[in-house]
Amino acid sequence: MKPTNPVYTGLPTTIFEVMSRLAIEHGSINLGQGFPDVDGPEDVRRMAAEALIAGPNQYPPMMGLPALRQAVASANKRFYDLDIDWKTEVLVTSGATEALSDVFTSLIEPGDEVVMIEPLYDCYVPLVRRAGGIPKMVRVTPPLWKLDLDELAAAFSDKTKAVLLNNPMNPAAKVFTREELNGIAELCVRFDAYAICDEVYEHIIFDDRAHIPLMTLPGMRERTVRIGSAGKTFSLTGWKVGYVTATPRLLDPIAKAHQFTTFTTPAALQSAVAFGLAKEDAYYAGLAGDLAKKRDRLASGLERLGFEVVPCGGTYFVTADTAPLGLGGSDVEICQRMTVEAGVTAVPVSAFYVGDAPKTFVRFCFSKQDSILDAALERLGNWIDKKVKAVA
Repeated sequence: MKPTNPVYTGLPTTIFEVMSRLAIEHGSINLGQGFPDVDGPEDVRRMAAEALIAGPNQYPPMMGLPALRQAVASANKRFYDLDIDWKTEVLVTSGATEALSDVFTSLIEPGDEVVMIEPLYDCYVPLVRRAGGIPKMVRVTPPLWKLDLDELAAAFSDKTKAVLLNNPMNPAAKVFTREELNGIAELCVRFDAYAICDEVYEHIIFDDRAHIPLMTLPGMRERTVRIGSAGKTFSLTGWKVGYVTATPRLLDPIAKAHQFTTFTTPAALQSAVAFGLAKEDAYYAGLAGDLAKKRDRLASGLERLGFEVVPCGGTYFVTADTAPLGLGGSDVEICQRMTVEAGVTAVPVSAFYVGDAPKTFVRFCFSKQDSILDAALERLGNWIDKKVKAVA
């Protein structure tokens, strides 16, 4: 028979699914996959329930409910002083991953180069390749995750159509500095490239850092596509409500791709997210503050056990170096053994690199109940003690 598309044919199952299956099989505490284990604000969920009963439950507008598009525009103004026309510059999608797919499909042509910073979320490379794009990798590595602006500049050329920026960054938990963002913006302007900005963790940022959308920097307003997520902002990842902000010239083709992908997103969920985006400042401060406490709880526990913990500026994730423990093997092997033997699941950081990755770092998700984090640390402690005694 004729071959199927080579980008997806034979593509391995995502590492999150692999590790989650292993966790279920062995009754492991799953700190691998990035989602909270409690639902988001009750008032937001209640708003969705009421809207679902009240209806209508037919197709909402393809671009999204006006109320949500207005709320997204208002949030851009409130948090970043961006003046956004909700009618022409905001699109609602069924999650940020759909938004990324729409953006890549509509902006990239075969042969276009896309500068990407690894480690990176696993959907990026297949989506870019399926659109005909050519990934050009620039890497940051633990423990500092520093972006080398000279290496970044070397990745740009006349063939560069766009740079893809995940800020705050999964899995690195890196928050890009203003200096780094200025460097990215300058290259985009110099090479007339677009910036595709995955900013789903924009409100999950710690230690008095400020999120700086690339769109706010000089020369970037007209060439940036900004992607947000209600799933991360309201701890409702299963809702799959995303939103795209871009100048009309860019949003128009993105909306066409959306039209022929999902067309629309459940109206009741859109209504609830519109309500949620208008929540008081205390909600947003509480979201980041509560997660910062969980980060500290897990990070300090891992350090006591002998892991070398990498600084975490945002997101749900903390990266730890297993090398000081002397466990042996690669990060993939360590994560597998940790799941089977210790009953705690993490994700190998090497899975987020295209190749030649660091081999001793693992990623833990801390957006879990404190009791779950404590139980995971206890299991890890018992496991490490047995390993140490076995060596002795």
